[in-house]
Amino acid sequence: MFDTISLDVDGRGVATLTLNRPEKHNAMSANMLAELTQAAAQLAADAAVRVVVLTGAGTSFCAGGDLGWMRDQAGMDAVTRSKEAGKLAAMLGALNTLPKPLIGRVQGNAFGGGVGMASVCDVAIGVDTLKMGFTETRLGIIPATIGPYVLARMGEGRARRVFMSARLFGAAEAVDLGLLARAVPLAELDAAIEAEVTPYLSCAPGAVAAAKKLARELGPRIDDAVVAHTIAALAARWETDEAAEGIGAFFDKRKAAWVT
Repeated sequence: MFDTISLDVDGRGVATLTLNRPEKHNAMSANMLAELTQAAAQLAADAAVRVVVLTGAGTSFCAGGDLGWMRDQAGMDAVTRSKEAGKLAAMLGALNTLPKPLIGRVQGNAFGGGVGMASVCDVAIGVDTLKMGFTETRLGIIPATIGPYVLARMGEGRARRVFMSARLFGAAEAVDLGLLARAVPLAELDAAIEAEVTPYLSCAPGAVAAAKKLARELGPRIDDAVVAHTIAALAARWETDEAAEGIGAFFDKRKAAWVT
C-alpha cells in the first residue's frame, strides 16, 4: 500500500507508523510526505485505532529532507518551491492535529525535519545515544515549516539555544530542551513506549481526542496564516545567494564560503 512508510495495527488498536527508508536514513521525499499525510487521514478516520506510535526503520529516526528532493527544489521556480514546502507543512499539520495520541519512538538520529516530526508527537521518547540538530542554516536556509511545532514544544527561549546554530546535541540535552520527554538505552525503549501507550487503553477515545484538541487550541497559535508565513519565509530564503552557495557547496562536497 505504501512505498516509503509502513502502517500496522495490533489487536489492541495500537498503530505503529514507521518511516521505512532505512537505506536513506528515513529522509523525507515528496512521496513520503504524501504517504504520511494519507496515513494520518486514514488513522484519524479509523475508530479501531486508539494510539499511534511513530518511529523509524533502521538506525536513524529521520535525517531531514531527502537529498534528491532538495536538489530538485534548488532548480524550481519560487511558486513550485512554495508548493513543495506546503507539502511538508500539510504533513506536519495532519500529524499535529491527529485525533489520537501520537507517541514518538525516536530510535535514532533526527535532524532538520526529523526534529519537526518528533515535535508533533504528544510525547517523544528517544534512545540515549541519539543526536539531534537543526542543520538548515549550514545550507543557507532556515527551519521554517517545522518552526511552529518546534516552538510550541520547546518555547522560544529554549529554541533559540539551538534553532539557528546548526549545532548537534545529544539525547540528554534534547530532554532538557523539551524535545524528548525521556532518553533511555535502546534495550529499554520499547518498554518505555509501552508505558506511554498502556494508559490510553483505559481512556474514552472521544474524551482523549477532545482533550487533545483543547490542548492544541489553548497552546501557541498554529493556523493557516502562521503556516503560510513559514512557507513564505522558507521560499524567500531559497531565493538568496546564501542558499545557492550553501546548497551548491553541500552537493559539491566543499565548504561554503562563510565557513572559517
